[in-house]
Amino acid sequence: MSKSNEDDLRDILNNTALEIAQMYPNPRTWQSWMIYLMERLEARAVENPAYTESFKEMILSLQDELRNRLKTGGW
Repeated sequence: MSKSNEDDLRDILNNTALEIAQMYPNPRTWQSWMIYLMERLEARAVENPAYTESFKEMILSLQDELRNRLKTGGW
């Protein structure tokens, strides 16, 4: 069975998360990298006006996920 694009991306993100955690063991420092990633994704989203609103919706959904994580302890 061949790997899908999603599998490849998951591997990249897993490796990136591991490297960030190894370089910066304190989770407080991870926020700046999360913001950096969001800025890069937003820059790509606004290149296509059709995705601008979708990006805003994704931010609201992410906010809900974070709020639920704090309340329930799970993703």
